[in-house]
Amino acid sequence: MPKEHKLQIIPLGGLGEIGKNMTLIRYDNQMIMIDAGLAFPEDDMPGIDIVIPDYSYVIDNRDILLGIMVTHGHEDHIGALPYLLKDIDAPVYAPTLTIGLIEAKLKESNVSRYKTTVVNPGENIRLGVFRIDFIRVSHSIPDAVGLAIHTPLGVIVHTGDFKLDHTPVTTEILDVFKFAELGQKGVLCLMSDSTNVEKPGFTQSERVVGKMFDEVFFSAKERIILASFASNVHRIQQVITAAFKTNRKVAIVGRSMQNYASIAAELGYLIIPEGTLVDVEEAIQLPTNQVCIITTGSQGEPMSALTRMASGDHKKVEIVPGDTVIISASPIPGNEKSISRTIDQLFKLGANVVYEKEAGVHVSGHASQEELKLMINMVRPEYFVPVHGEYRMQVKHGLLAEQLGIPHKNIFIAENGSIIEFTRNGATVAGRVPSGRILVDGLGVGDVGNIVLRDRKQLSQDGILIVVIGLSRETNSIVAGPDIVTRGFVYVRESESMLEEAKDKIRKTTERCLETGIIEWVTMKNQIKDVLGKHLYEKTKRRPMILPIIQEIK
Repeated sequence: MPKEHKLQIIPLGGLGEIGKNMTLIRYDNQMIMIDAGLAFPEDDMPGIDIVIPDYSYVIDNRDILLGIMVTHGHEDHIGALPYLLKDIDAPVYAPTLTIGLIEAKLKESNVSRYKTTVVNPGENIRLGVFRIDFIRVSHSIPDAVGLAIHTPLGVIVHTGDFKLDHTPVTTEILDVFKFAELGQKGVLCLMSDSTNVEKPGFTQSERVVGKMFDEVFFSAKERIILASFASNVHRIQQVITAAFKTNRKVAIVGRSMQNYASIAAELGYLIIPEGTLVDVEEAIQLPTNQVCIITTGSQGEPMSALTRMASGDHKKVEIVPGDTVIISASPIPGNEKSISRTIDQLFKLGANVVYEKEAGVHVSGHASQEELKLMINMVRPEYFVPVHGEYRMQVKHGLLAEQLGIPHKNIFIAENGSIIEFTRNGATVAGRVPSGRILVDGLGVGDVGNIVLRDRKQLSQDGILIVVIGLSRETNSIVAGPDIVTRGFVYVRESESMLEEAKDKIRKTTERCLETGIIEWVTMKNQIKDVLGKHLYEKTKRRPMILPIIQEIK
């Protein structure tokens, strides 16, 4: 009996969440990857810097990985590459700007061995049984692409992040003809961006923001400070254009913003008129009506330039009354409070703050409902997999596809780790592979797990109480202490009586252990923790972390 060939879609990130996009396409013993991104930590991840997908399945199958296709240069699509490429040796394929951003990121992370190949929109490559077409799409960064992956069992179309922008800042209009051509020839499965599925109508053109910038720049009497995503090259271009029209010099503040702007300008994706760009030191010496500062901090990040300006901690730029501050980005879910706090601080300093809720200084880079419908109707897939969105977004995108005639049984609302398997006889979810998240804290990759996170949460909520006691094995008695040190639990001077009671309970518990012949210190520590924990909860209704330290004194 001949072997049944299997084509599999295996998402490792980007489903049921925003960010850390990573998807595998596997045919028998050949495999390619689409994107390798990061996500930013949630509120319940104290101390964590970034989150990347668990790619242990990729490491286990590294010998069959033929290459990594990257759809565009945003962090949620390239941010995991420095970690991934330290563990596996696979070539990376992407358009010019994306490759430039990836190489800069790899060099910054001291990744010395890597192979990158530029594949621009309209071109294709062949890897094993796969032929991959790179298709132009519109997004908030140049050189964004969708992918058509031709396999022996049919074509899989992956849209990447996209919208239909008829009047983009550049000439990068979504290649409607190519998507429609694929649909006419027949597409097995469409994987489509779900980020804006809850928004009716069409997403506005990026040029709408440019018009608003012109209005704000012409009306502003003093200095202009604008915060946006560092990777939104189209937005940076429109700021520079508006500044040039109003005879303002531009200074770029923030390391990531400087890096993106430098690479984009070097590769010709950012056009900066001669004499427009100046150092921030020069900008702060100029008349205020001749200055525009582009900076990071549109998400209220604690260490970003705008947040430090708002709190008065920035070394070079100080907010003064009359400044116009433009926040040109929408809040990533979870960042709303920090952004609101930054805006409030800016208003207190006398700035005129222009932000998305009221001013229209930001439009999304993702397709809304009508564009998503258009994509489905152009491609006309047999099967449909909503990607790049939280679970409710995937469900709503699936309902949208069902309205357009795709049978319910052919729509897969998948989760990270699911194996969506295609054969000549149909498609099904055929099991799971390891998936999840790897937490990056400083130089530690994956060494902070759920237990460490739980401890950090407990410390942040109820503090810590350290008990130090000295014992003599010779006399089987307490010879020092117990002493108590607390941090983040109670104010010691106002809680002396409670802590004295706690010491008394520790002393009695220790003596009881010694009298009953318990000499194992682990057992003694556990009994101290139990007794002390109950006592402190009765007195305070708090559960601090209790850390007993027993020292042997001779």
